[in-house]
Amino acid sequence: MEKNCPECGEKIIGRIDKIFCSDQCRNTYNNRQNRASTNLIRKINSKLQKNRRILAKLAPEGKTTVHKDILLKEGFDLNYFTNIYRTKAGTTYYYCYEMGYLPLENNFYVVVRKQD
Repeated sequence: MEKNCPECGEKIIGRIDKIFCSDQCRNTYNNRQNRASTNLIRKINSKLQKNRRILAKLAPEGKTTVHKDILLKEGFDLNYFTNIYRTKAGTTYYYCYEMGYLPLENNFYVVVRKQD
């Protein structure tokens, strides 16, 4: 029985259980199958890294207070963060990797760097 490569259609020569004619066809086929989820992950990681860079730029010493308008002007997206930390007092910090922010009153935020 003759089998053809699902990627390029070439005749497959070799082992009976071989699916693709070459490593290139196998890689191309699998990359195309995973493209949608890979693109989504890439976009989310890009937003997280941008948020982290913005926070690090605004708080080079490790802690500062900034207005929400400054964050948004820099391109910060409040919908993307890597984790949440709740203190015993009940305050909630949102982190983008090691850089975090705490919402305050009047649209101000405390930007902090996580201490080890």
